[in-house]
Amino acid sequence: MNTPTLRAGLIGLGRMGRHHARVLRSLNGAELVGALDPHGDRYRAADGIPVVADLDALLQLGLDYAVLACPTLLHEPLGTALAAAGIPTLIEKPLAGDPASATRLAEAFHTATVPAAVGYIERFNPALIALRQRLEAGQLGDVFSIATRRTGFYPVRITDVGVIHDLATHDLDLTAWITNTRYTSVAARTAHRSGRPHEDLLAALGQLTDGTITHHQVNWISPLKERTTVVTGDHGILIADTLTADLSYWANGSTRTQWEALTAFRGVTEGDVTRYAIPKQEPLIAEHEAFRDLVLGHSRRTATLHDGLHAVLVANAALHASRTGTTTAVPTPEQLHHP
Repeated sequence: MNTPTLRAGLIGLGRMGRHHARVLRSLNGAELVGALDPHGDRYRAADGIPVVADLDALLQLGLDYAVLACPTLLHEPLGTALAAAGIPTLIEKPLAGDPASATRLAEAFHTATVPAAVGYIERFNPALIALRQRLEAGQLGDVFSIATRRTGFYPVRITDVGVIHDLATHDLDLTAWITNTRYTSVAARTAHRSGRPHEDLLAALGQLTDGTITHHQVNWISPLKERTTVVTGDHGILIADTLTADLSYWANGSTRTQWEALTAFRGVTEGDVTRYAIPKQEPLIAEHEAFRDLVLGHSRRTATLHDGLHAVLVANAALHASRTGTTTAVPTPEQLHHP
């Protein structure tokens, strides 16, 4: 059975948009028929494909779906226009820069009954997919701690949001996703070290609905790029390195030690360490395949707009917590309408 070719449009040809263009130009079952960027195609990512300056001109090309990879502040106006036009849309994370905009955008697609998803690419990282499967299989038993580190240098592509909404939302989403739960509260501290209007460092402590404690270190001021997720449970820890897509398991030991100095410790002991061999597909390709299948009605593997809204709510709570020095409750979408 042949997969029908879907006509795709891309909004934004910047540093992230160019990667979407690369994947769309080779994606089986889809064809990139046009792009929108008022600044043109400075990276020549859409070479040979029409590049237009406004949404009406893009829609006139006859789209089956769109990818929204423009600055975050434009997500709501462009996204709601796409929803009104009946165009399924993959929206780069974060869904929006604040809860009100994210809520309106999610409601626009829901009301129009148009498929949409948020581009949380870590959901398609092979290491995290394997980690989630092992958690679901009960490999760690009860999980009680999740710690993430996401550090590196400042990406010049980001000008309209800080490190919380741009970078930390990856960790907020993946933590909720791998545990199949939600955040209930968060405490946080931020720093502004680089002279920009938004925060560039975050240290956050959160709690999930099942009682799991989370800890997130995120910054744009480190020369060392890190992308790690450590999950601790009854039987040991799973460590995912999403830069290399590697997953390892550090088991609690079951062998009695004869070293008297160590026998007084009443916690766990060191056991076997296993590094898993897992298939490694490029996450962005997998994300596009999943959204293409969603448009065709064959998949539900993408992050929903409800998932995207939750990440924005947690990010907003982290900002509030950092400014007030309090532990801040994370509201549910329903509480936004019924405070």
